[in-house]
Amino acid sequence: MAESAEISQEVERSRTSRTSSSSPLPSETSSSGRVLQFAPFQSAVDEGFWRRLSSLKLDKLRLDESPINITGFYAPCSHAQVSNHLQLLAESFLPDAVEQSSTQEMSRGNRNRCPVPGTLYNTNTLESFHALDKQSLLKMEAKKIWEDICSGKAEEESAVISRFLLISFADLKRWRFHYWFAFPALVIDPPATLINLQPASQYFTLEEGISLAAACNEWRTGSTADVPFFLVTLALNSQATLRPLRDWEVCQANGQKVLFGFYDPCHLPSNPGWPLRNFLALICLRWKIDKVRFLCYREKHGLADMGLSLVGEALVSIPEAWKDPQYTPKAVGWELNRGKLASRCISLAESMDPTRLAISAADLNLKLMRWRTLPSLNLCVLSSVKCLLLGAGTLGCQVARMLMAWGVRKITLLDSGRVAMSNPLRQSLYAFDDCLNGGDLKSVAAVRSLKRIFPAVEAEGIAMAIPMPGHPVPSQEEASVLDDCTRLQNLILSHDVTFLLTDTRESRWLPSLLCANANKIAITAALGFDSYLVMRHGAGPISSSPSVSGRVSANDEAEDTLVAKMDNLSTEDVDGRPRLGCYFCNDVVAPIDAICSR
Repeated sequence: MAESAEISQEVERSRTSRTSSSSPLPSETSSSGRVLQFAPFQSAVDEGFWRRLSSLKLDKLRLDESPINITGFYAPCSHAQVSNHLQLLAESFLPDAVEQSSTQEMSRGNRNRCPVPGTLYNTNTLESFHALDKQSLLKMEAKKIWEDICSGKAEEESAVISRFLLISFADLKRWRFHYWFAFPALVIDPPATLINLQPASQYFTLEEGISLAAACNEWRTGSTADVPFFLVTLALNSQATLRPLRDWEVCQANGQKVLFGFYDPCHLPSNPGWPLRNFLALICLRWKIDKVRFLCYREKHGLADMGLSLVGEALVSIPEAWKDPQYTPKAVGWELNRGKLASRCISLAESMDPTRLAISAADLNLKLMRWRTLPSLNLCVLSSVKCLLLGAGTLGCQVARMLMAWGVRKITLLDSGRVAMSNPLRQSLYAFDDCLNGGDLKSVAAVRSLKRIFPAVEAEGIAMAIPMPGHPVPSQEEASVLDDCTRLQNLILSHDVTFLLTDTRESRWLPSLLCANANKIAITAALGFDSYLVMRHGAGPISSSPSVSGRVSANDEAEDTLVAKMDNLSTEDVDGRPRLGCYFCNDVVAPIDAICSR
């Protein structure tokens, strides 16, 4: 009873032009005179396919909704109770000629991967996905099958008659994928009538069965292993031979018995699989045969199994309309979802690392901006640039967050202060807990907050004071201040961009000179109660960087040498172009202590 229910449920889904019939299917496989019904193709999409589609969508397709050629894979049924599916894998995409060649070489002759051509339509929105004209798309793919049959291409590349269609929408923020498969089948009207269907072991004599199994095993081990449609000839001496479809004329000699074989993904004992539908259309159209003997080839443990394989006979009449060369038959084939015509949806969010999800969502926002507004935006440069932020107060907190929003992943925050009770209200990276017990170091608390916001950020906090002109230095601290100067210079040399975000004028003076000397980009941002300033500093001096390695030490550079290099400034950069000024260009003298007068 369970088997009959399974058969009825699975085969009922394959009804095409006779969907109004509600009578149960006969359980006898040898019954005759009934309409030939086919078990529908079933799809299985590997997670790698969706990941590959996501990468292509972000990096290559962008907003392009043009159809994409893909490849599906299937194999003969290899289990008495489980059908094989048409699979989509990461290698189903062929993005360029080089990869296409290597993929084809890899797939040819693979007995478990018979390649089938397909077309993918991926939309940009869920509304567009639902609004697709599915009937027109199905008709377009069916027309390709029809043209391949009429032109004879199907006899050279038989897999084209199993062509499939996939429509999808990739929600890359939530990693949800809506999709729907169609396996176009040309409708033969009137439908084929089944005369007989039985296990191959009962149809053939013992000698024929042994010879056929050996021929099939040989076919499945050579370069023809992934050729899913073939001709079977049985000679008078019971010797079986498998030939490609293009050898049809050769098979007509010497009174040989000819069967039309195909790799059957279906396991049902009373119904052939979906690929037979278009195969029958090819047979009756190209070779004008009205009584077709077919072999549903199935396997067990990788070898031909005549007990699972089926042999059937069907009457097929060529529809009158097919004689018109301009005619395209009707087609059916949209895959059902739990017995209904509906799309499917899969979510990969739970199977993904949360950090990777965050990176994907952030990158998607940036790429959408580039696609729609800033085509010249180089996101690779932004993701690799190293930014040094001097100051982790109101400006430093906000600049750090905005840099992350624009794709910057390497951020160093330098500040010597601690989080005060008044800070969290104005400085977005701090909370009340950061103020307790005397307050955490701002540089440490800011980095901790950045990693909570976006775990993929490569952030470092450095607690250090910036040496400032106008502030007396006791003699016992001179060595420490010189070390700080050297450490600051090394930091500037090891970063690509320095942001001057401190809360005093004099604390920006030494970093400005060091950035100019090292030819580094420097950006100043300053806020007052009623004014603000944002500016980018110009190119550095004519002389090269202090050392090849990008680092200096107090022992390597005497103070007079550093002063001499600071004096070697130019109003033009190394290419002779005018330099932009810096924050202190209009100052006659160095800044003084501004803290004491607050």
